Amino acid sequence: MKQDSYLKAVSEAADNLGQTLKGSAPPRLALILGSGLGEFAESLQESRAIPFSAIPHFPCSSVPGHSGNVVLGKVGGTPVVCLQGRVHSYEGHDLKTVTLPVRVLGMMGITRLIVTNAAGGINPRFSPGDLMMIRDHVSLFVPNPLAGPNEPKFGPRFPDMSEAYSAQLRKAAVRCAKRLGFRLKEGVYVCVTGPSYESPAEIQMLKRLGADAVGMSTVPEVLVARHMGIECLGISNITNLAAGISNSPLDHKEVLAAGDRVKSRFSSLLQALCAEVSRQNGARR
Repeated sequence: MKQDSYLKAVSEAADNLGQTLKGSAPPRLALILGSGLGEFAESLQESRAIPFSAIPHFPCSSVPGHSGNVVLGKVGGTPVVCLQGRVHSYEGHDLKTVTLPVRVLGMMGITRLIVTNAAGGINPRFSPGDLMMIRDHVSLFVPNPLAGPNEPKFGPRFPDMSEAYSAQLRKAAVRCAKRLGFRLKEGVYVCVTGPSYESPAEIQMLKRLGADAVGMSTVPEVLVARHMGIECLGISNITNLAAGISNSPLDHKEVLAAGDRVKSRFSSLLQALCAEVSRQNGARR
């Protein structure tokens, strides 16, 4: 898609969602809910679900566990917007299309984004069911969605990634988890293209590069969000141990089942985080 056409597509999708919000307080916080984690959106107050297919130019997901809805609502009175699922490059989309929903969120005025995913654990100290806060990422194995002509309306040509994941939001996440009675793990997330799971040799390579968890999403979204000046927080649900770390064969059904097991703790954490972010925003006024 040419740059002018892409900018027009983002603007039209943002305008479409903006009309839905007319008369309501605009959300400043958004969440992207990964594989098996979309149920949180159903807990929103005053919620309205809009299928991706009903939004102009929005790509539609074909992956089980990704419902494909934009859900508008409130958490404890705080307006939020949730993407109930996402699309991936392995579904046949280019990275501009994969990250179009994040561009739309930025055009709507979102200033903070919580991205979640299901990931394979590489760190031997991790267990299925752990929640890992993303400290940093490695994205050498996927194309950069910022490649190509730069649109100054979105951000600078060379955005800084020294703090891709906000230190302030990470501290808030640790506080929330502590209040809920569990310890949030922390580590480096590496993004690969998929859709095949990694081989044991590839996992050993990623381990040597400093990766704690591996998945097939999130990093392109964060790169685009940071390009637009949006603060990001990333949380991975460790659904399984990666190939070679465990002798069990990998299966997407396992990913969905792990999401189901952790949904209560995960939802409680997101509820607490939304409240914490709301208080921080109030303190800034």
